Amino acid sequence: MLYQRLEQKLQQKLSPQQIQLMKLLQVPAVALEQRIKQEIEENPALEDMAEDADDMQDFQDDDTDSDFEEGQETDTDFEENVENDFSLDDYMDDDDTPEYKLNAKNTSADDEDREMPFASQSSFYEQLYEQLQMRPLSEQDYRVGEYIIGNIDENGYLKRDSYSLSNDLAFGLNLMVEADKVEEIIAVIQEFDPPGVGARDLRECLILQLARKGLKTNAVQNGIQILEESFDEFSKKHYDKIMRKMSISEAELKEAIDEIIKLNPKPGNSAGDSAKGSLHVFPDFTILNNEGELELLINSKNMPELRVSRYYQNMLEAYVKSKTQDAKTKEAIQFVRQKIDSAKWFIDALRQRQNTLYVTMSAIMEFQREYFLTGDDTKLKPMILKDIADRVMLDISTISRVASSKYVQTPFGTLLLKSFFSESMQTDSGEEVSSREIKAILTEVIGAEDKRKPLTDDRLAKILKIRGYNIARRTVAKYREQLDIPVARLRKEI
Repeated sequence: MLYQRLEQKLQQKLSPQQIQLMKLLQVPAVALEQRIKQEIEENPALEDMAEDADDMQDFQDDDTDSDFEEGQETDTDFEENVENDFSLDDYMDDDDTPEYKLNAKNTSADDEDREMPFASQSSFYEQLYEQLQMRPLSEQDYRVGEYIIGNIDENGYLKRDSYSLSNDLAFGLNLMVEADKVEEIIAVIQEFDPPGVGARDLRECLILQLARKGLKTNAVQNGIQILEESFDEFSKKHYDKIMRKMSISEAELKEAIDEIIKLNPKPGNSAGDSAKGSLHVFPDFTILNNEGELELLINSKNMPELRVSRYYQNMLEAYVKSKTQDAKTKEAIQFVRQKIDSAKWFIDALRQRQNTLYVTMSAIMEFQREYFLTGDDTKLKPMILKDIADRVMLDISTISRVASSKYVQTPFGTLLLKSFFSESMQTDSGEEVSSREIKAILTEVIGAEDKRKPLTDDRLAKILKIRGYNIARRTVAKYREQLDIPVARLRKEI
């Protein structure tokens, strides 16, 4: 049975301003400049104060006045326009300094504007194409070589077999090339620099690099034989099986392995792609140690100073004071109001972003004060998002957005903000320590182990227990994986 009834509900909805602030909180400093530029391009009522546009602005103001010269009443009372139920003063702002620039200490007296030079060089694929052009190939072979190079991934590997490439050439480029011919051109490309490029797998890549060595020593010959005949045993570090199979001594095996480990498993990365070389970390925060006193700075050198366009403010005033209030004028008023509101919201969101970042990072800095003074991982206290949220009276999700993809520059390195958050563990004495402290000790123990007989996870758990950290073997395995440390068998050396 259908029926109607009145029902009162309490719902929580985010306003557009709150949504915009949440999105800006997630943006790191290196991407904030692009986000601001995008907003300036999309909203003509938002402008950068650094741009010298005074002359153009005066011209536009004069043009606006002339457009509304006729039919304009300067003494018109705004209350006569019933539909204009807003105060024009809210849209007129004579303050050229944005508010968000005055609410946080964003720069220091010693800040300098420095430009970072970038090296210009050809990409990995351009280098391969250049080498292909230097080979005496027919036009068809050259087109096949171009297609093969296009199928090489960024690591330098050719993941497709010659039969698949032959079919693609026939259907895609209308080139009838046998698989054997494709294999011949692949062999030509495998002679290019960097050594190992065009290999189908890691084994072939390493063999190609060893074969390119000019001096064929016993170590190189043994290395090639190991890769060709005992690659599985080598990857699993079953050295005893290799020595028995090849009838070589431990010293000869070690020499061969020394040659292999010098090789590059990803030859494509060695080409130095200029696009990858330009990647760098731009810290969002800087912590200075001034004789035992910590000082926090928010890095905002690349953040332009924003304001609401005076041209749009004058335009709105002219539209409102216009005697003619037809449909087009009302639409224009609504459009200008929307753009000015959006510009004000964006500037206010930037101000709130700076304040939230500063307050949150200040709380983290005070919570981990001993760590930031010394740089000692053992001084890092257990800290979760709720600890900081309770201190700054913000939601946990807000703290998570602040910590996401943000970096802080300290006297002992530039670190990811998320790395300061860690779980707590309890020692035998009842003291709570950070899991990062345990990871630091775990790294120290593994670094000092005998590589001929690496420590197993069970043995590592016992050593940590002797030191007062009572953790299970599976926890040791989890921390070891988080540190990108392989299992004991793969850490074995001779």
